[in-house]
Amino acid sequence: MIAAPAQQRQAAGARGPRPWALALLAVGTAGLAVASLFVGGFDIDLPGLAADPEQLRQFLVSRVPRTLAIVFAAVAMSVSGVVMQLLTQNRFVEPTTAGTTQWAGLGMLLAVLLWPNAPFLTRLVLATVLALLGTLAFMAIIQRIRTRDKLMVPLVGIMLGAVVGAVSTFLAIEFDLLQSMGAWRSAGFSGIVRGYYEPLWVAAIVAIAIYVLADRLTLAGLGRDIATNAGLDYRTAMLLGVSAVALCTGVTSVVVGFLPFLGLIVPNLVSMLMGDDLKRSLPWVALTGAAILLLCDIVGRIVVAPMEIPVSVILGVIGSAVFLAIALRGRRAG
Repeated sequence: MIAAPAQQRQAAGARGPRPWALALLAVGTAGLAVASLFVGGFDIDLPGLAADPEQLRQFLVSRVPRTLAIVFAAVAMSVSGVVMQLLTQNRFVEPTTAGTTQWAGLGMLLAVLLWPNAPFLTRLVLATVLALLGTLAFMAIIQRIRTRDKLMVPLVGIMLGAVVGAVSTFLAIEFDLLQSMGAWRSAGFSGIVRGYYEPLWVAAIVAIAIYVLADRLTLAGLGRDIATNAGLDYRTAMLLGVSAVALCTGVTSVVVGFLPFLGLIVPNLVSMLMGDDLKRSLPWVALTGAAILLLCDIVGRIVVAPMEIPVSVILGVIGSAVFLAIALRGRRAG
C-alpha cells in the first residue's frame, strides 16, 4: 500500500539531474578523498609509499583512517539532517539546530563524570541515549507549536540546545573539564588514527538502513493522516527515524566532535534539484556531504600549514551564511 514515494519518484524523474551527474559527483568526491590522503604536515607521495616504510606506516595508521572518518561522519550528519527535515517538515532543522548534538555532548560529559575511566563504548552509549531523549523532547515540543512560521521551529531547538549547553558548561567548570568539552565541541580530524575511527562504521551502517527504510520515512514526513491512510505505522516510523538520527549524532560527536550546519547545507542544496523523495535523494546527500567536508578539511590543512584550522570553524562560517540565505529566501518567497 506504500505507493506514494514511488509515484513521487516517477513524477520527479523528468525534472531531476541526469543519471550521469551522480556518477560525476561520485568521481569528484573520490578525487577529493584521494587528495585528502596526500595532504598534511607529513609528506607522503606515491613513490615514497613503495620505498619508505615510515611513509607507508603514516599512510595506513593516519591518512586512511582520517579520510574514512571524514567520509563516514559527513554521510552520517548529512543523512541525519535530511531525515530530521523530512520528519519535522522544516528546512531549517538538523541535529545542531535541534539540540541533538548538545544532548550528545552532555551524555559524553556525564559519562566522564560518572565513570572517569569508562571505556569508549560507555561514552558512546550514554551520548546516544541522551541524544535520543533530547531529540524526542524537541519533537514533542514542536508538535505543540501552533505558529506557521518556519523559523520558530529551529529557534526552539537552538534555545533548547543553548540551555543544555549551559548545563554542560556549568558541570565542566565545576569539575575542571572545560578544556575537554571544548575539544568535543571543536570538531577536527587531526587526532583520528587507526583503532579510533572504527565506531563510525556504525553510522555508515545506519545510513544504509535509512536508505532501506526511505519510502516509509518519506511517507511519515507527509504527516500522520496521509501515512496512516497509506498503511504505515506512523509512530514506529517516526521512532525509527529519530533513533537513527540520535545514533548517527552520538557516534559522530564522540569520535569527531560537533559538525555544525552540515545537515542543514547539504539537504537544502540537494532538495533544490531532487525534491523531497528520500530514497532518490539519499545518494546525492551522502556524496555531496562527503565532498563538502573533504573540501573543508583540505582547506583547513592547507591555509595555515603545517598547523590546521578545525573543520568545525570552516563549516560554521559556511553554514551560518547558508542558513541566513535560506531564511531570507524563504521570507522573500513568503
